[in-house]
Amino acid sequence: MTRIALIADIHGNIPALEAVLKDIQQREINAIYCLGDLIGKGPHGDIAVDIVRAQCQQVIRGNWDDFIGKETDDPTLLWHQNRLGSERLQYLASLPFTIEFMMSGKWIRLFHASPRSVYERIQPWDDQEKRATLFDSSPLCTSPRIADVVGYADIHNAFQEHLEGRTLFNTGSVGNPLELPEASYVILEGNYNSEARAPLNIQFIRVPYPIEQAVQDALQSGMPHPEEYILEIRTGRYQVKK
Repeated sequence: MTRIALIADIHGNIPALEAVLKDIQQREINAIYCLGDLIGKGPHGDIAVDIVRAQCQQVIRGNWDDFIGKETDDPTLLWHQNRLGSERLQYLASLPFTIEFMMSGKWIRLFHASPRSVYERIQPWDDQEKRATLFDSSPLCTSPRIADVVGYADIHNAFQEHLEGRTLFNTGSVGNPLELPEASYVILEGNYNSEARAPLNIQFIRVPYPIEQAVQDALQSGMPHPEEYILEIRTGRYQVKK
């Protein structure tokens, strides 16, 4: 069986990313896929981009990866842009929207926020009709078919549920988890590229990491207004609305 590690929402938190990758290395993992938001919020988006490019077999874009390259006069965004540099900004702009494949007889679709946009935020407490739309396709997807299993990121809140015979899960966040202050990722296990029905496993992993090192990284980086980010990684709670 193929074992794929799904990471997302790193947000420039290198101690968290390194802890997750170390945990992945200790398991029998065949590939690592990243579901976006490599950068933003935390200080070291540049390093996160370089590590993800080296370690991940597939990477899709998130909302931060999408809007960071746009013209702006916001001092925080300008700071992140300058840190990333033009080549990394071009890389982020080139990232695809979805990862889609067959596994154990089920069509898997992975995206950052929704099948329609990297900016459409859908929470586990939204009504069932809204959550069910995450199985839909759109012109941005690779295939027009309805997904059997959907994995997404964006909300920094790991969960899994079954809706109308289909499975929905969220990977949670590596670098900015907002329900528990430990890095989160998912292992997806099954028969890759197989239409035959077979066992499919979705495993959630929580990884402690040196949060105070991430705090010091933020303070020493010179990033604007690090206080909100620091409170979020220490408490696992939103400090501002994104």
